[in-house]
Amino acid sequence: MKSSPRWSPAVEREMARRLFGSIVEGMGTVLMRSAFSPNIKERRDYSCALFDARGRAVAVGDHMPVHLGSMPAAVRQVLRSVPPAAGEMVAVNDPYSGGTHLPDITLVAPYPARARRPRYYLANRAHHSDIGGAHPGSMAPGSREIYEEGIILPPVRLVRHDEPDPDLLRLLLANVRTPREREADLRAQIAANREGGRLLQEMEQRLGRARLAAWSFDTIRHAGRIVRSFLREIPEGSYRATEVLEGDGVTADPIRLKVCVRMHRGSIQVDFGGTDPQVRGNINAVEAITRSAVYFVFRCLVREEIPFNEGCFDAIEVRLPPGTVLSARRPAAVAGGNVEASQRVVDLVLKALARALPGRIPAQSSGTMTNLTFGGVDPRRGGSFTYYETVGGGMGASKLRAGLSGVHTGMTNSLNTPIEALEQALPIRVTRYALRPGSGGKGLHRGGSGVVREFEALGETQAALFADRHRHGPAGRQGGGEGARGGAWRVRGGKLAPLESKSRLTLRPGERLRIATPGGGGWGKAPRRI
Repeated sequence: MKSSPRWSPAVEREMARRLFGSIVEGMGTVLMRSAFSPNIKERRDYSCALFDARGRAVAVGDHMPVHLGSMPAAVRQVLRSVPPAAGEMVAVNDPYSGGTHLPDITLVAPYPARARRPRYYLANRAHHSDIGGAHPGSMAPGSREIYEEGIILPPVRLVRHDEPDPDLLRLLLANVRTPREREADLRAQIAANREGGRLLQEMEQRLGRARLAAWSFDTIRHAGRIVRSFLREIPEGSYRATEVLEGDGVTADPIRLKVCVRMHRGSIQVDFGGTDPQVRGNINAVEAITRSAVYFVFRCLVREEIPFNEGCFDAIEVRLPPGTVLSARRPAAVAGGNVEASQRVVDLVLKALARALPGRIPAQSSGTMTNLTFGGVDPRRGGSFTYYETVGGGMGASKLRAGLSGVHTGMTNSLNTPIEALEQALPIRVTRYALRPGSGGKGLHRGGSGVVREFEALGETQAALFADRHRHGPAGRQGGGEGARGGAWRVRGGKLAPLESKSRLTLRPGERLRIATPGGGGWGKAPRRI
C-alpha cells in the first residue's frame, strides 16, 4: 500500500476547504438538476451541508444564507430524537425543531449509508412551493398559528430500507395541492444525499478515513480562528441599533427590533433584548433564523476566504430572550419570519456595526425578499398549480463601488425564474420585467436599482404578497441617500389599485399584479456640481 503524500498545514487546510466544499456543491447540482419545480430547478432555493458524527457542520454550501445557521439546528434535533440508521433518511420541517418555515423540508442521511455507527451525516434543505395549509403556496400573510400554514413534520423517517416509506409519503402527499411535483422534489432531495455519500466515499478511498477525520476537525478549528481574528479588529464598546418591520400581516402596526453588539477583549455578544414580543401574524421568526442572519453578517465582513462551518458559529454569542418576534414560541405562525424578519436582522446588525466599522459597512440593500405565491386550477391542463418566487431589488452602495441592480441580497441567494420557464409551467404571463431607473439612493456611489415585475393571470388565480420596505426605503450610509421604497398594485382595466406590502388577493383572468422592489441606499455625499 502506498503511503499518503504529505503537505504543509496551509495546503492541507485549503485542500480540505475545497474538497468538502465540492461535496456539498455536488449535492446541490444533483438536487437542482433532478428537481421538478421551478422554485428549486430555476431559482435554486435549496442548501446542502456535511456534518461530522457529532452533528457539527463541516461544510455548508454557498446556497441559501437563511439556511446557514438553521440547518445545523435541524440536524442536531434529528440526531437527538430520530437518528437515521442504515438505509434511512429523516425528514423535518418543524420550525420549532430546527426548521425555518414549513415549506423548507430538511432531509438527513447517515454516511456510510449501511453503517451501524455513521462517521458523517449529509443533509439538504429545499423550499417546496406548497406544503398545504390555508393558502396555495403556504406563504400567505395573515395566518395566526403554525397549524394554518401546512403539514408539520417533526423528525420522521421518510426513507426506510433505501426507499421512501409508502405510508408516510401518502400521508404527506395527501395534504398538499401539487402531490406529483412534491414527490418529484422529495426524490430529488434523496438523490442529492446519495450523491453526497458517493463523493464522500470517493474522498475517503483516496485520502483514508483517518486523514479525512483530521481534516474535518481542523477545518472547523481553522474557521473559528479566522472569525476570532476578525473580531479583534472591532473596537471595544457597545453598539446599538433599532429597525422596524412594517406590520405582521394582521395589523399594520410597526414591530421594533433592537440589538446591542458588545465587544470586550476580542469576544462578541449580539443581544436582541428589547425586541418586541411575538405577534399575532406570521412575521415571527424562530431562534434558528435569527442566528442564521447574525452568522451571515459576520461571514460577509470577514475578508479572508473562510470555510463556512461550525467554527464560524462558536465564536459568536447570540442572546435571544424567549418569546420575542425573533425567538417565537409555539404555536406562533412563522412563514414570513424566515424571509422578512431575517432580512431586517441583517440590516439591524450591520447598522449597529456601522458605528464601530464605518468604512466597512455598506448602505442598506433592498431589505426584503418580496415573496410572491400563486395558486389555483390551471385552465390549460386541469389540476392544481402552485408557485413561489422572490423578486430581486437594489444592492446598497459601498465605499468602493455602486450597488448592483436587480439582484437578490441579504438572506436570499436565489436567482430569478426565467420568463420562459414560468410561463411554460403556469397559467401566468409576465407582461413586464425591467429595472426601476433612479430607484437607487444618491451619493458618491449610487445604490442599485430595484425591479418592476408584472404578472397577468390567464385563469382565476389566488395570489399573495409578503414584502416589506413599502413605508421606509433602505437607508444610505455616510451621507448617501435613501433607496426608493417598494410598492405593489392590482391592475384592472388599466387602473392601478395600491396593495399593502402583505396582501392576499384573487386575480381574475386578464387582471395583473405589478410589483416594484426597493432600490439600494447610496454611499457617501454626492460631489457638488460647479
